[in-house]
Amino acid sequence: MLKRRYLYVILFCLSSAFLWAQIDMPAIFTDHMVLQQQTTAPIWGKAAANRTVKITTSWDKKTYSIKSDSEGKWKAGLQTPVAGGSYNIAISDGKNEKTLSDVLIGEVWLCAGQSNMEMTLRGYRKGNDNEKEISEANYPQIRLMHIDKAMSRDALSNFMKNGSGWKQCTPATVPRFSAVAYYFGKNLHENLNVPIGLISAAVGGTVIEAWTSKEMLSSMPDFEESISHLNSLSDTSAMSSRNLNRPSVLFNAMIHPMLPFAIQGIIWYQGESNCMRAAQYKDLFPLLIADWRNAWGRNFPFYFVQLANFGKKSIEVEAAPWADLREAQLKTLAVENTGMAVSIDIGDADDVHPYNKKEVGVRLAKIARAKTYGEKICFSGPIYQSYRIEGNKIRLFFKHIEGGLQPKETGLLRGFSIASPDRKFYVANAIIEGDEIIVSSVNVAFPLAVRYAWAANPDCNLINIAGLPASPFRTDEW
Repeated sequence: MLKRRYLYVILFCLSSAFLWAQIDMPAIFTDHMVLQQQTTAPIWGKAAANRTVKITTSWDKKTYSIKSDSEGKWKAGLQTPVAGGSYNIAISDGKNEKTLSDVLIGEVWLCAGQSNMEMTLRGYRKGNDNEKEISEANYPQIRLMHIDKAMSRDALSNFMKNGSGWKQCTPATVPRFSAVAYYFGKNLHENLNVPIGLISAAVGGTVIEAWTSKEMLSSMPDFEESISHLNSLSDTSAMSSRNLNRPSVLFNAMIHPMLPFAIQGIIWYQGESNCMRAAQYKDLFPLLIADWRNAWGRNFPFYFVQLANFGKKSIEVEAAPWADLREAQLKTLAVENTGMAVSIDIGDADDVHPYNKKEVGVRLAKIARAKTYGEKICFSGPIYQSYRIEGNKIRLFFKHIEGGLQPKETGLLRGFSIASPDRKFYVANAIIEGDEIIVSSVNVAFPLAVRYAWAANPDCNLINIAGLPASPFRTDEW
C-alpha cells in the first residue's frame, strides 16, 4: 500500500510537471486572431523554465528566439506586415510546440463600456429585428473576440474566463456580439478593405471608475477611502456580483490581462451610471483615457459616444443630470486624439438602451475613417465654439459646419433657450445666418446666456449639411 502511494505521488508530480511545461498563452492569443498591421506586436506566454523559445511567422518566414525566465515566462515582439492573411504563427521551446492558425493582419479595435456597448445584435428586448443583418453577416475578414464579464481586486495576467477565443464573423457568431462594435467594424472593413479585429469588453450598469486602475484613481482624493477598503478585502469578497462597481475591479480582470496586446484604438460607450456625478466625470473620463494610454504605452485614438436622448420630451431647459453628463463628455474633446459621436437624435424616450445601434456604430466609424485613416469625410455634427452678445441677441459660432447649418427637417430651428441676468431661460427664436446662429426672445431684453438641447430628452433639430446632429451645449457655467 505504501509503495502504491509513492507511485501515485510520483505520477502526480510527473503529470503536473508535464502540464506545467506546456506552451501556455493568454486567452487573447487563439486561432483566427487579428494582429495590428505594420507594428511590433507583442506576443507572450509561458513554457518550460530557462529554455529557448522560437517563434516563426509564416508571412515572412522569420524566426524569433527568446529565452524563458526561471518561471517559464517569455515575451517577444513580432514585426507585422501590411494587412493580409491568413497566416500561421508556430511556437516551440524544443520539446513542446503550439501553432496559432488562420491569423489575419489588419486593424484591431477595443470596444468597451457599459450596457449600450454590451447590447448585442439580437438586442435586449423582443421586437429588435436584426435578423436580416445577422443572416448576411458572412465576413471572414472580420474577427470577433468577446471578453467575458469578470472582476478582481488585483490586476490579473490572464482572463478569469477564457471564453471561446477569436471567431470569424458569421451568422452563427455575431448575434451575441456587441451591436455597436459590429456596425463599427463592418463599416471600417467595407471602406478600408482590410481585416478588422474587434475586442468587446463591456458590462452593463457599470461606472467608469470600475474600468480605471487603482494607481490612476489614487490621484483623486474622492477614491482614497474606497480603494483602501477594496485592498482590505479578500479577492472573493471583491468579486461578488454586487461589487461590479468597485474601483478598478473591471480594469483588473477584463483590461489588464490583454496588456500590451497591439491595438489601433478604443471606442467607448459609457456614462449612464455616472450621470448623478457629472462634475466628477469631467475629471474621471480624461483620467481613464490617460490611464489606458499609459497602460498600453501609446497615445492611441479614443472615440466615444455622447449619451442619447432619454425620458420625457422637453422643449425647455431642465436641470437634468443626463444633460450635465453630456457636457462632461463634450469637454473631454479637449483631450488630444479623441472624437465624439453625438446620439441626441437617435435615442428612445422609454428605453435607456436605444435600438438604433447601427447609426451609432457608423458615426464612430466615420470618426475613425477621418481622424485615424485620413479619409476626407465629414465625421462630426456642429460643435459650439463661442458666442457674442449683440444688443438683445446672441450670435453663436460653431466648428464642423461642413457646408452649412440647417434644421433636420423643414421649418424652424428648435432646442434653443436664452436667459437674462435673472438666469431664467425662455424658449428662443433661432435663425441661421451664414455659418452662425442668431438667438433671441421677446422675453429677454438683455441676454447673457444660451443653452441648446439642455434636457434629458430635448426637442432639438440642428444638423449640418452632412446630416450629423449638433452636440448639446451651454454658453454659461451657472
